[in-house]
Amino acid sequence: MKRLIHILILIALTVSTYAEDVSLRVSAPSSVVAGGKFRVQFTVNTQNVSNFTAPDFKGFEVIYGPATSSQSSFQMINGRTSQSSSIIYSFVVFCAHPGTYTIGSASVQVDGKTVKSRPVQVKVLPEGSNASSQRGGGPQGGGYSGMSSSSSQSAGQGISANELFMTATASRTSVHEQEAILLTYKIYTLLDLRQLDGKLPTLDGFQIQEIPLPRTKEFELEQYKGRNYRTVVWSQYLLFPQKSGNLTIPAINYEGVVVTRNRNLDPIEAFFNGQSGFTEVRRRITTPSLTIHVSPLPKKPEGFSGAVGKFSVSSSISTHEVDANEAVTLKLAVKGSGNMKLISTPEIAFPKDFETYDAKVNDKFQLTRTGLSGTKEFEYLFVPRHAGTYEIPAAKFVYFDTESRSYKTLTTEAYTLKVHKGKGGSGQNVSNYSGQQQDVQQLNQDIRYIKKGDVELHQPGHTIFGTWQYWAAYIIPFCLFLLLLFLGRKRMKSNANVALSRGRKANKVALKRMKVAQKLLQKHDAALFYDEVLRALWGYVGDKFNMSQESLNKENIAQALASRNVPEEQVLQFLQVLNDCEFARYAPGDENQNMENVYNSAIGAISKMEDSL
Repeated sequence: MKRLIHILILIALTVSTYAEDVSLRVSAPSSVVAGGKFRVQFTVNTQNVSNFTAPDFKGFEVIYGPATSSQSSFQMINGRTSQSSSIIYSFVVFCAHPGTYTIGSASVQVDGKTVKSRPVQVKVLPEGSNASSQRGGGPQGGGYSGMSSSSSQSAGQGISANELFMTATASRTSVHEQEAILLTYKIYTLLDLRQLDGKLPTLDGFQIQEIPLPRTKEFELEQYKGRNYRTVVWSQYLLFPQKSGNLTIPAINYEGVVVTRNRNLDPIEAFFNGQSGFTEVRRRITTPSLTIHVSPLPKKPEGFSGAVGKFSVSSSISTHEVDANEAVTLKLAVKGSGNMKLISTPEIAFPKDFETYDAKVNDKFQLTRTGLSGTKEFEYLFVPRHAGTYEIPAAKFVYFDTESRSYKTLTTEAYTLKVHKGKGGSGQNVSNYSGQQQDVQQLNQDIRYIKKGDVELHQPGHTIFGTWQYWAAYIIPFCLFLLLLFLGRKRMKSNANVALSRGRKANKVALKRMKVAQKLLQKHDAALFYDEVLRALWGYVGDKFNMSQESLNKENIAQALASRNVPEEQVLQFLQVLNDCEFARYAPGDENQNMENVYNSAIGAISKMEDSL
């Protein structure tokens, strides 16, 4: 049995190993200096290989190789095992002439199938004037964390501006307002740079978005003005100019730490005195300033969305037929690249009989080197109240096209919505095709028809005493009294139940607080407004479910609402209103607009929750 278990484990490991995709990866530097040697490696992630075919090293001279090495690993974590193995084929090559060369594809046979590597380009730089004069013993890798400064000099004495400097480049220096500019700071060094501190200051007239770059900087060789430098892009920013004129990007002061050899120290004396012979030198690096000429946008047409870039627009509607008083969703998506954060909500002229809500905005874009790219969605929710056939007109999206340097207007699809009379629909109104409501007029109601039939007469001296009307006049009030007495006692009992009474009055208390918030909204008192709205939302749930102040949190609220079979979308909407209110209190932007949006969302959430409960 033990032997069978071992065999099964080996089979499982083998299957899991071969289940992985077999690949042949190549590793080579992107740039080298002419006359230097470098290593090229091909790694295949399995050892079951045969017939390795070397690539075409056209333009290079192979000094050594292929040298074959292999490695295997076995891991067991929490009872789960994994195994990996690979074979590495190494070459040492040489190139004497500058230029750009391509190392072709290598190939191996794996289980009868041919696996190839991708071709890779290597740029061979001419031998620079600094070939034998670099300080600090040549290039060193990585290392940008803080270092001990016990032997640090106070200034970068002896380091010239040609050995360590930074450049600042803009993708364009003449743009229109809101047009994206890529600002790049790149460092060039011949020394062993270990640390660099500095950041972009606040720029007047620009909106700034920093492009995330890897924290570990990997240097590459690049020839600049006849010298071969180790270079790396240190930081990049997207700038969106907010005003016209000549805007200046000022010079930035960086402080770098360089490790250099102390030439005044005797190496024998340094060895016996425990000194390293190397010194940390601090060097101030100043980037050049840039001037950007920003032209104002041409005269803005009516309906301009504020978008600058390259965009397309599309739309969709959730349904083309609906019952009255049922919600319909219309989605409008703006796709492209540019200043997508500043795009305003397109206006749609809904029929006047529709009850509409503020559009919900979903941002699905990401930061790229050409601007913000992706999609911005606008979701319009509306409720038709009356039956009829309505035309929802097309929405227009006007933006400034940076390629043609002109305004362009995009138009969405127009929709026809057929609304049927629902259970709660109005029977007193009809609508024509254009959606203009007309009242049904009642005619000939001023003169009623003459009543026909037998006339009921009464005998003289006839009285009501002893008739059924007489006894009904006593019995009905007595029954009403008993009914009122019963209802009164029931009301007294329910009022004695504090929790039940508190739950019944939750909606009234919340609406009373929202009235106070409305007055604060009119006074533009943002701090007290958001406090009152949050007090209304939290208080409504606390009163409704008799929850103590300590137990009031979003998780408990979600559980309480779910236990009362409240639809999940309403629970998420209520929690979203809480999040929006807390966020809007500190969010920048149009304060009045934020307060109105929060107020409307809170009123809608409380009303829908009350209807569901």
